[in-house]
Amino acid sequence: MFDSEQALNQSLHQFLHDYPLQVAPVSVDVPLISNQDIYMNIALIKQYHEDMPKRQAQRLAVEYLERVDLGQIAYKRNPALNPEERFCGMLLRAAMVKDAMILIDQPFKIIPHLKDIQFVTTALKKIDDLYLSCHIYDYQWMKEKYGEL
Repeated sequence: MFDSEQALNQSLHQFLHDYPLQVAPVSVDVPLISNQDIYMNIALIKQYHEDMPKRQAQRLAVEYLERVDLGQIAYKRNPALNPEERFCGMLLRAAMVKDAMILIDQPFKIIPHLKDIQFVTTALKKIDDLYLSCHIYDYQWMKEKYGEL
């Protein structure tokens, strides 16, 4: 938790600098590609970073969407998604980075109507075998939404 935007941004940039190949951001500043279906947004990471064949990466993306109970959104594009679906798409895309250190930047900015962090932690638990660590960056004044986390 950070007291200022400057402190948050400084820590975020340092984290990105320290782990450039592993940091996998989930942030409004790193949106999904709007002219691609959600499964392609996810699959492209494996295709690009690991040279995974297209069909294999696509099957994997759909499998992971089904794991978070969102298989039905595989062929939707970013503008057609609700905030929870968009967050999960961004989260799965991040988890495709090899040895991912997921960095969730202000989750309540992505899903503003959430009352607490439960939705985010539930999604993370469903895919906990896909990443090394998860770091959530947010402001001190949002602390009450995080409970005991």
